[in-house]
Amino acid sequence: MTALKEYDRLESGGLWKSGPDAQRRDVVLSFGNATLVIADSAARPITHWSLAALERLNPGTRPALFAPDPEASETLEIEDAHMIDALEKVRRTVVRSRPKPGRLRQIMTWGSVALVVGLAVFWLPGALQNQALAVVPAVKRAEIGASLLGHIQRLTGPTCRGPLGAQALAALQTRLFGTTVQGQILVASADIEGAIALPGGIVVIGRDLVETYDDPAVIAGFTLAAATQAGLRDPLAELLEGAGFLATLRLLSTGEVPPEQIQAHAANLIAAAGVRPADDDLLAAFARSALPSSPYAYAIDPTGETTLALIEADPMAGQQFPIILNDADWISLQGICTD
Repeated sequence: MTALKEYDRLESGGLWKSGPDAQRRDVVLSFGNATLVIADSAARPITHWSLAALERLNPGTRPALFAPDPEASETLEIEDAHMIDALEKVRRTVVRSRPKPGRLRQIMTWGSVALVVGLAVFWLPGALQNQALAVVPAVKRAEIGASLLGHIQRLTGPTCRGPLGAQALAALQTRLFGTTVQGQILVASADIEGAIALPGGIVVIGRDLVETYDDPAVIAGFTLAAATQAGLRDPLAELLEGAGFLATLRLLSTGEVPPEQIQAHAANLIAAAGVRPADDDLLAAFARSALPSSPYAYAIDPTGETTLALIEADPMAGQQFPIILNDADWISLQGICTD
């Protein structure tokens, strides 16, 4: 994002609230790679906010009040004029980079013509969905993912924010997907079945995974399985399929998905959590990430009967593989919901 280059070294203080009822906390703010890094006084990251999804809650008023999503699940109060101006400039840059309404309306016009011509053709809904998936930019996907996350948190509670645990999750993200893949791993404050992948590269794992198992390979396996499923089946496509034809038209014409459809899909994602890809796709993903599949397989079925292929064809069986998390990070991750 070109607007960030001049702010590489810009830092300021702020007051962060992790939720509507939480106490304000002194934090240090700095720019990361397409994120606003919120750290404690010892420079330990607490959380990262997507700059693409940043919301100004009180335009024209200072101190400025920002939130990471339209639901204002967290808030950040900033008095530093330089930091406020920098964030506003970044927000304007993001807005300019989004598809212009005129272009979306043009797409909508051609979609309407196709609707008249192809009323009796059964492939039209699928064709419009493919068109939507092709034109929706990464910034909009990140916004939709953030909105879904907000609704998921309403059902499961806020994601766990222990600072050392968050640092361990960032290390796990890098270990599994490298430094070039944008995304974030979060831990729900309630138990969910496995892990959930959202648009924008967000993966939410259940609290029970980090507190029940003694091997970080299990958490890594569930995270990788969710990301692999997202690679095979676009999470945005799943949202549009459930939302229906009119919601797809609305996304094409206005760039928005009806909020009630996002809320309903969030509940469906929690109910369907734990669905995993085919064994061949999983094994290929485990091999690419140099990750053993057996711990994940036994976590699903302790007997190994229903996950035998993942055990017998474990790509790391009898081989050395890079450490998943060091002992300090693993202990921090296990306590992320209690810190």
